[in-house]
Amino acid sequence: MTAVLNDSSAPSTDSLVIAPIAGYIGAEVSGISLEHELSVDVQAALRDALYEYKVLFLRDQKIGHAEQIRFTGYFGPVTPAHPLGYTDKSPAGFPEILEVDSRIYAKRSGSSKYSYASFWHQDVTALINPPAVTVLRGELVPEVGGDTTWADLGAAYDNLPASLQRFLEGLYAENRFGGRTPRWAGGSESESLTQETRIVSEHPVVRVHPVTGQRLIYVNPGFTSRIIGVSPRQSDKILDLLFEEITDPAYTVRIRWTPDSLGIWDNRATIHQAPTDLDHLDVVRVLHRTTVEGDVPVGVSGERSRSIHGSEFRAPAPA
Repeated sequence: MTAVLNDSSAPSTDSLVIAPIAGYIGAEVSGISLEHELSVDVQAALRDALYEYKVLFLRDQKIGHAEQIRFTGYFGPVTPAHPLGYTDKSPAGFPEILEVDSRIYAKRSGSSKYSYASFWHQDVTALINPPAVTVLRGELVPEVGGDTTWADLGAAYDNLPASLQRFLEGLYAENRFGGRTPRWAGGSESESLTQETRIVSEHPVVRVHPVTGQRLIYVNPGFTSRIIGVSPRQSDKILDLLFEEITDPAYTVRIRWTPDSLGIWDNRATIHQAPTDLDHLDVVRVLHRTTVEGDVPVGVSGERSRSIHGSEFRAPAPA
């Protein structure tokens, strides 16, 4: 069903349309322009839509860094670009912006591949308080290929047998950069940064969403390294099972990037995968990422995540 919100307090062009695009997850948003500040009613409607559909996509938004940061702020305090200190590579005057540039990724990871992030992951779950929301804006996108896919962690939990749900609800998982198998080359910038700034956290395997109350399978191949309290063999078996469940195509949505498009997702309730179909093509893909400060995950019985190394990643205090 398509939801429409006519906002009489905003310019007449602000007629918000939210159209679902997959069975469990994802919606296209139209009828608004991010060039202008949105009214509080439209902001609230966007937040509600994000928590319902988990991924929203907007097209033809000809905006710059400042407008993207303002839009991100509708969902919470905007953090610096990255906890590993990539802000020195942010655009001048915009430390909140992380450049998602295929050329930078290849250099940073020491890989010839198009993107070292072409695997399923949530953003920075090594942190004790991973980002709550992520926004990504397309600047240079290939004419073909380069799609991003998201999966619904709530749907994956809901469709497990009750006995398996109960078993998982008592477990913790360690999260660190690289997960079980780091994808970067030895001696690369990515390797040195993760060694210089150690960030490791233990999160409940089943997390309760702080807004919707939905239970989520809270592991991902990009960061989850092991299940706490079991043998390495048992840990690998459990993670193999969970990684297969959370990437079931039934719970996914795949979206094609177009110039001036904007994707926003609930990083607590989804995992995503960068494209894997561009390594053989001579193309450049440049997007700009911003993130919203997250909360410390809480499990079904009220247990909180535990920081092993590193501190909370917070937005700067208002001036």
